[in-house]
Amino acid sequence: MAVEVPSRRARLRAETSAEIRATALKLMAEGGPDAISLRAIAREMGMTANAIYGYYPTRDDLVTTLIAEVYGDLVRQAEAARDAADGPAARLLAWAHAFRAWSLANPEGFRLIYGDPVPGYQPPEDGFEPEKRACADLTELVVAAWPTAAATQSHGDHRWEDFDPHVTEGLRAEHPDLPPAAVALALRVWGRMHGLVTLEVYGRLRAQTTQPGKLYEAELDDLVRSLGLT
Repeated sequence: MAVEVPSRRARLRAETSAEIRATALKLMAEGGPDAISLRAIAREMGMTANAIYGYYPTRDDLVTTLIAEVYGDLVRQAEAARDAADGPAARLLAWAHAFRAWSLANPEGFRLIYGDPVPGYQPPEDGFEPEKRACADLTELVVAAWPTAAATQSHGDHRWEDFDPHVTEGLRAEHPDLPPAAVALALRVWGRMHGLVTLEVYGRLRAQTTQPGKLYEAELDDLVRSLGLT
């Protein structure tokens, strides 16, 4: 079967669209979320405002596309690292290491999806598919650790109603004996990973340490031990 080759016009359009998204991230890095505007991007690229509207009719269309693309890249890298590892501890650590590596290599992308909100931006009502995948991925990693973690973790007073049904419905169907405390644990694990990486990306640890990577490794070591995986 012959492979359809995109036309020159389609290739140029794809290249320009990618340049628009890259310019948006560049402007955000230089001026914060307020700096993302179609007119500012048009000026930066030497385009007319009307021309850029042909690619993204509104700023929200651009931001939605950008978030989905950036989030998707993070999730693909984290999943690839996880799938290359074997065993609950190794898979969890691989996911965590990939998350930090991606975040440090893509600070503007990290800020876009986890940090400063873009003023006035209205996200899609059904959210972002990569965000849901990331949540499901980490939850499944904790579920795999639950048989050993259950004995040492606080079960608290958690109920299924405490959590978003989109997170729990499939999980409960696949793991009918799983208690809601396991979902709470997944959120706590995420908080431990995300917290130190956020401090590092935003430069909040520079005055305290020259080796933030060592702090992260120590946190992961403690995390794995607390889950009974060592």
